[in-house]
Amino acid sequence: MKVLFVSDIFYPHTGGVPEHILYLCKTLREMGHEAKILAPSYGNNYPWVDDYIIRLGRAIKVPKNRSFSVLTFGILIPWKLRRLLARENFDVIHLHGSVAPTLPYLALKYSKAKNFITFHSAHEKSYGYVLWEPVLEQYFRKLDGLIAVSTVARNSVSKYFPGQYRIIPNGIDTNRFNPKVKPIEKLTQYSPKILFVGRFEPWKGLKFLLQAFPMILRQLPSTKLIVVGEGFLERYYRRYVEEHIRENVLFVGRVSAEDLPRYYASCDIYCSPATGAESFGIVLLEAMATGTPIICSDIPGYRTLMEEGSEGLFFKACDSDALAERMVSLLKDRKLMWELSKGGRTKALCYEWKKVTKQVMDFYCEVINKES
Repeated sequence: MKVLFVSDIFYPHTGGVPEHILYLCKTLREMGHEAKILAPSYGNNYPWVDDYIIRLGRAIKVPKNRSFSVLTFGILIPWKLRRLLARENFDVIHLHGSVAPTLPYLALKYSKAKNFITFHSAHEKSYGYVLWEPVLEQYFRKLDGLIAVSTVARNSVSKYFPGQYRIIPNGIDTNRFNPKVKPIEKLTQYSPKILFVGRFEPWKGLKFLLQAFPMILRQLPSTKLIVVGEGFLERYYRRYVEEHIRENVLFVGRVSAEDLPRYYASCDIYCSPATGAESFGIVLLEAMATGTPIICSDIPGYRTLMEEGSEGLFFKACDSDALAERMVSLLKDRKLMWELSKGGRTKALCYEWKKVTKQVMDFYCEVINKES
C-alpha cells in the first residue's frame, strides 16, 4: 500500500506530532509498505530521514493560544502538489493535525486517494475552526476516516466537525526508551533528580514546577531539577529561579534524539506540570518506557493514559504547593517509586509502535474494503 502522511508540523520542529508521524511512517515501511511524508521546510532539515520525506513550501510560526502554530507558505505549492499526487498515485493520504488552509488542506483538496486524518490537539475552543469552518467544511466531507489520539482530542474537534471517530493512541519506541539505556554521566553525581522535558511555553507549566522547587529543597536540600527544552520563555524561566537555588537547577537546552531517553533514565522522577491543552501526553509514555515514576498535573489528557498510583501520581493543576507536597512524599518513598517504575514500563509495552501501526493499517483496510 502507498501511503502519504501530510502535516505542517514536522522535524526539526519537535513535539508529539512529528514523533507520531515519523514512527508511523518508519513502521509502515518496515512492514513492507511504501510510505512517505510531506512537510514544509524549516530551513534546517534532518538528513537522516530525508530519503522518504518530501519538502514543499516554507514553515512559518505564528502565535496561537499562548503558543505557536505552524503555517506553510509557497507560491508554487499547489502546482507542485498536484504533480506529486498525479505522479505517485497514493492509495491513502493521511493528514495529521488540523485541516488548516495550508499543506493538509491543499493535499485534501487535490487528493484522489482515500483520505484519513488524525487529530492530536486538545482545546476548549478553536478560533481557527470558527473562522475557517465554512471553507473547511466542504473539504472535510472528503475525509473517509477520522482518527483521534484520545477521547479528549476527539471531543475537542467533534464539536466543529461531528462524525464517527476511531480512537488510536500515540505509540512509543520501547527499545529506544527503556530502563537499561546508559545514563548521562555528568548527572550520576546528583541525587535525587527531577526531570522536566518540554517546550518553554506557558501551557507546559514549568513556572509551577519552579515555584514548587524551593519548597522541595527545604525538605530535600540535595535535589536537582534537570530542565530539558527550549523556547521563547527561556530567559524568563532562568530569571524566575531564585538566586540561592540556581545551582540546583540545570538548564540543558535541547538534547539530541539519542540522548533524550538517557535523561529520563538518569532521573528519579519525571514531572509534567502542564496546565491543560494536552490530549494524550507522549512525554508520559516516554517516562513510563524508561521506568521513570511520574508526577503530573491532573488534567483530562493525562487521565486518558495514566492511573493514579499505577505509573505515577497526580496533583492539582497550577497548584505549586500540591506539586511540592506530592513530589516530596514520593521521593521519600522508594518502595512506591519502584512499583510505579515497574507499572510504567508494563503500560508502555502496550503502546509499542508495531501495535499502534497495526491499528492504523486495520482502519485503512476496513474503510477501503467497505467502500470498494
